[in-house]
Amino acid sequence: MTPYNDVPPGSEALILVHVPLVGHIVRETMARVPSYVDRDDLSSAGLAALVQAAHSYDPDRGVPFNRYATTRIRGAILDELRSIDWASRSVRRRARELDATRSQLATALGRPATTAEVAQASGLSTDEIQANDDDVARAQVLSLHASEDEGLGNSLVSGSPTPEASFEHRERLTYLTEAIAELPERLRHVVEQYFLAERPMAEIAATLGVTESRVSQLRAEALVLLRDALNHELEPDLVPEATRPGGAAARRREAYFAAVAARHAHGIRGYASPSGAVNAS
Repeated sequence: MTPYNDVPPGSEALILVHVPLVGHIVRETMARVPSYVDRDDLSSAGLAALVQAAHSYDPDRGVPFNRYATTRIRGAILDELRSIDWASRSVRRRARELDATRSQLATALGRPATTAEVAQASGLSTDEIQANDDDVARAQVLSLHASEDEGLGNSLVSGSPTPEASFEHRERLTYLTEAIAELPERLRHVVEQYFLAERPMAEIAATLGVTESRVSQLRAEALVLLRDALNHELEPDLVPEATRPGGAAARRREAYFAAVAARHAHGIRGYASPSGAVNAS
């Protein structure tokens, strides 16, 4: 468990009182994820988020700590779950194709098809089908974050998002869109093609003239930049310090953050007139 070092006065009481909230969210989560997910890993992520929430909570914003902490805990647990998911887009695509084959065979045979029958119809080996099924099972954690309205996080607290949660969600989506647009060309290409166009990594690698391993590295680099850019604007305390402050990499990162902020400011000016009214033009 994360220690309470340097917790502001009064925050330790908030942490201790709300520890059961972490347990509640973890229990609800464990009921919806594959059995290989480790409860202790989720609990650690949730407790760390609770401590961080106590550090950064500002009662003057008018948001109850319970709601604020729930959002932070939920996000940390979902991040932990997403880090477990490593299935590629090609795995998901093959899974959809196998599901379609199973449905067609079930209609023709009047019963569920065996793995051997699916293998024969799809041109794959039974081992390949089993491996794909295993990969998909590991990937099911992403269904927890399928939508803002129906995902696990909202169902744990209420049936519909609060106004604060809706506003925060829209703001994050806006910043994410702007952050993607400001990525260096290659990183932006990988993000758009992999996550939005759902192209296999092999196709992206061929387009760029690099290896799949290099595309994976570019994707990871882009995700770190996007995460830090959003946190830089919304939760600066979560942005890690540069490994070499003042170095070339640190300057590029700061320039990227500034570009995202400038694009966001320009967007705000473009949608509002000097009087503050929405500009319809």
